[in-house]
Amino acid sequence: MSPAPDRSMSLAPANVSDYRELARLRLPRQLFDYIDGGAYEERTMSENVAALQRMRLRQRVLRDVSDIDLSVEVLGRRWALPVALAPLGLAGMFAKRAEADAARAATDAGVPFCESTVSICSVEEVRGATDGPLWFQLYVMRDRAYAESLMARAQAAGCEVLVVTVDLAVVGARYRDTRNGMITSVSMGGRLARAWDIASHPGWVLDVALGGRPLTFGNLEDAVPGARTPQDFRGWVDAQFDPSVTWDDLAWVRAHWPGKVVLKGILDPEDARRAVAVGADAIVVSNHGGRQLDGVSSTADALPRVVEVVGGELPVLVDGGIRSGLDVVKMLSLGATACLIGRAWAYAVAGGGQAGVRHMLQVIEDEMRVAMALTGNASLAELGPQTIER
Repeated sequence: MSPAPDRSMSLAPANVSDYRELARLRLPRQLFDYIDGGAYEERTMSENVAALQRMRLRQRVLRDVSDIDLSVEVLGRRWALPVALAPLGLAGMFAKRAEADAARAATDAGVPFCESTVSICSVEEVRGATDGPLWFQLYVMRDRAYAESLMARAQAAGCEVLVVTVDLAVVGARYRDTRNGMITSVSMGGRLARAWDIASHPGWVLDVALGGRPLTFGNLEDAVPGARTPQDFRGWVDAQFDPSVTWDDLAWVRAHWPGKVVLKGILDPEDARRAVAVGADAIVVSNHGGRQLDGVSSTADALPRVVEVVGGELPVLVDGGIRSGLDVVKMLSLGATACLIGRAWAYAVAGGGQAGVRHMLQVIEDEMRVAMALTGNASLAELGPQTIER
């Protein structure tokens, strides 16, 4: 995992690790653990980070790096940086109207924001907050009619890309959430402990619990009329995950979405080959941040095998364990077209709101520029296996 930050400087966060510490201090434990935790013993979650840390960049000298270009074209749009903000469920519980604020920060940085199906802010609210590039993440639900209505709403809101999450046939066991009572009923003692946890964070109570209302899943309000909290939606959401979804269902997605379709959750080369065959516009190499099946490959280890199989037929994006601009350079050197970052912006928005996300993205850019300059690469196209030592 990332080294612990120096808490004496927490008023001036310097990197993602510092924002993680701010999030830990400002959030009730149950919410911080929801961001910070993974499935089972969290080995895959930890390995996502460790695999990148083990990788070494090759320092090269006496090359002209006076004009470094970090932009990249993905799915027909030029991004200022090769990163996008990944879909993040419940983000609006971490800071007041967090999805809308994060989307504004992403637009300021010239990168896309991906709205989650289970965001607190609705896709319409997020679109109202920014005119920047907006993506929408979809779970293929049992209620296909409702999923179709979500696609129609996302299209009407001007979302350019549909990100279909394909690695959630069932939900992995997340032990921290179980211990905190996030997904299970708890005893009276447990409820008192949760109440004390919340009361011990008055800043969060004022900013989010009171100031951030309504705390509902904005995209799902029509599905569960009368629900007022995320807990009210939980039963419906859990029942909607559909383990019967197959590759054949992607034809149904195509029939209801006229734009680009990205498959998120590809880890195996055979699945990547199948994604090319069914006509996906891009894929995301992802193990759901280590939140689904523990013990699978880190995304950094899986990425080169997927890139080899795809052979340039479509863009290969990647997430998992990316905590710095150096990590982004490493992933691109392994063959990724661009990266999605999830926990990094979750920590940043929890620790500093919109300004925190904007600063985090600036830090990513600054770190990338240093890594590019000192590896002797002036553009992303120059990155490759020769840039790293494994």
